[in-house]
Amino acid sequence: MQNEKLRIMTEIAMAVALSTVLSFLRLWRMPMGGSVNLEMLPILFVAFRHGGPAGIVTGLLHGTVQLIAGAYVVHPAQFLLDYPIAYGLLGIAGFFPIFAKDKTIKMKNFLFAFIIGGFGRLLSHVLAGVIFFAEFAPEGQNPWVYSLIYNLSHIIPALIIVGIVIVILFRQSGKVLIYNN
Repeated sequence: MQNEKLRIMTEIAMAVALSTVLSFLRLWRMPMGGSVNLEMLPILFVAFRHGGPAGIVTGLLHGTVQLIAGAYVVHPAQFLLDYPIAYGLLGIAGFFPIFAKDKTIKMKNFLFAFIIGGFGRLLSHVLAGVIFFAEFAPEGQNPWVYSLIYNLSHIIPALIIVGIVIVILFRQSGKVLIYNN
């Protein structure tokens, strides 16, 4: 039991470190924050392997490490919404079982869990955008619409890429990388 907890904590620490490194390897960067990269991959990996609580902790820790790595902060509440809370909500994907008894991935369950986790992150970023960055919306545009469009423009491509990578890793791994025995 104690060895299992230690293994999970080690995987979480490694995932946080890898997420942080991956956050610097950007495919493209948005002009006012946000980018398309693979930083969500290790968080979701832990969530699917060990469940929602481990995924949430991994996301919260990664979001907190982003502060040290140079987060853009205008207010403490914005920091919480754009970093620990957003990435922590990504971890809720782990509350939805994606594996069948034969250790194969149930694609419908995977897509549902993946979308729910991504939506949690999106919601947190949109809320931060509406509260703290509404002045950047073009004149006459609803801040909710502006924030939603802005955040969708980088979160959706990142989620698609990460989802493809997760499925490839799972299929290439012989069912041992993601599935927690």
